Amino acid sequence: MKTLNFEFGEIRVFKNFVVVVMKEGITVKPEYNDDLINISENYFRDRPFGYITYRKNSYSVDPMIYLRTSKIENLIAFAVVSDDGLKETNLEVEKRFLTKPFEHFNNLDAAKDWVNNMIDDVSPKF
Repeated sequence: MKTLNFEFGEIRVFKNFVVVVMKEGITVKPEYNDDLINISENYFRDRPFGYITYRKNSYSVDPMIYLRTSKIENLIAFAVVSDDGLKETNLEVEKRFLTKPFEHFNNLDAAKDWVNNMIDDVSPKF
């Protein structure tokens, strides 16, 4: 695992996925996708990976970010980990902007398992 720090938060890079923890109070903006694109090219070149956002902190998301996120070809799964306090309506709005498989989980291990299964399902095609 490798930990990368950015102005918006921390990204931990694992074999098949990244786990992202955003800083308290920020707004996640479309330009932050540039860092994700660089990570996809540097750590996951020519192979599928998943994105897990671990929502420990309170912050807002500009759903327009997902339009650019959807264009990352080797990103094959997007997981949100949060407690039950996250409103389902927020997730439904976010899902409308992302064209990748998108799931919500209450714990990080369940999200990791789902992403790894998604990777296993598509790996022969990559």
